[in-house]
Amino acid sequence: MSRDAGRAGLSPALLLPLLLAAQPVATDSYLPALPAIADELGSASASLTGFVLAFGFGQLPCGPLADRFGRRPVLLFGLACYALAAAVCALASTVPLLVAGRVLQGFSMAAILVCARAVVRDVYPAYDGPHVMARALTGLGFVALASPLLGAFAVQGVGWRWVLGGMAVYGFALWVLCVRGFAETLPPAARPAASRGAAMEVFRSQSFRAWTSVAVSTWAGIFCFLLLSPMVYISYLGFTPSQYGWIPAAGSLCYIGSTLLCRRLLRRRGAVRTVQFGSFLSLSGPLIQAVGCVLAPQSAWPLLLGHAVYCVGHGIHQPCGQAGAVGDLPHLAGRAVSWSGFCMMAVAFIVGQIAASFVDANYSHGAWPMVVPMGLAGTALVAISFVWLPRLSHSNSTKETT
Repeated sequence: MSRDAGRAGLSPALLLPLLLAAQPVATDSYLPALPAIADELGSASASLTGFVLAFGFGQLPCGPLADRFGRRPVLLFGLACYALAAAVCALASTVPLLVAGRVLQGFSMAAILVCARAVVRDVYPAYDGPHVMARALTGLGFVALASPLLGAFAVQGVGWRWVLGGMAVYGFALWVLCVRGFAETLPPAARPAASRGAAMEVFRSQSFRAWTSVAVSTWAGIFCFLLLSPMVYISYLGFTPSQYGWIPAAGSLCYIGSTLLCRRLLRRRGAVRTVQFGSFLSLSGPLIQAVGCVLAPQSAWPLLLGHAVYCVGHGIHQPCGQAGAVGDLPHLAGRAVSWSGFCMMAVAFIVGQIAASFVDANYSHGAWPMVVPMGLAGTALVAISFVWLPRLSHSNSTKETT
């Protein structure tokens, strides 16, 4: 499809960062509210777990629906449910109602992200996809940086319910924007018929498997950091919660810078060489942390430096992996996006649970449960980028010349 096809309304380049930012608005701004929610309702962890699981599994039906009926109706329905669910959570008086609202919001978040990523493949050619995703993820990085700070100020100033009220306002504003300015990017003639073999066609694509592996590996490492770093820095090293809050914020700054770097590298080196450079960073970060665990186990500086290096690599791998996964499947972009996203969430969740099982009350393993999964992710990224992707690139070049 030509690039102009999606520009009958609002430019996808403008809309994409706003849609992707709905995720950090729903998650990062919610984290500072968890203690206050637990104090008032008695529990908060189930609402976060329900959101994550619903977001992961919700991507599976959203992809086929977006391919079958178009991006616009699925996106508008997702945004409407996102705003409604946030409003329900803001008014919730019991834990079950809060969990139900967050589960609905997780499913709606899946619809929003699947459609947003599929639009990139609808409107832009495959070679432009990583550039577009990197630019959009730069905007997402700024929102990820601001969301927990705004959430903390809202909780302290007016209460946790206003955090969720803000989510509802954001979702409703995006819904209005898309109703007025989002033109359908997948015309009826380009929509695939319902097929039970569509998922197999997606997984038969070597390009999908390779680039999804990049996205899965880098996300698994960063997920283990998000899951275990509060215990490492606060419970093991003795940071205060406010001191710890600056660590993910600094990581977001590194991520923003790396998405800008990714765009420059893509123009000069291409996708494969860009990912190869990023893989060195993704492995170097955990190696720095491992040296610190051996030589200075009570020092936070090696952990902080290693995390910053890993975040730079993550900002390179994520746009390349997400865009590359759908590059060969323009006719099944929704399905490819949904399976890629589900694999990312499923693998990260499993690896995170295994890593968390090594954390005990005495923290006898120190920071190793966080560092080892990140090191394995970096090792996998080096192998994928130097072994698998060059073979894939050579195979594609051979096909083009024959």
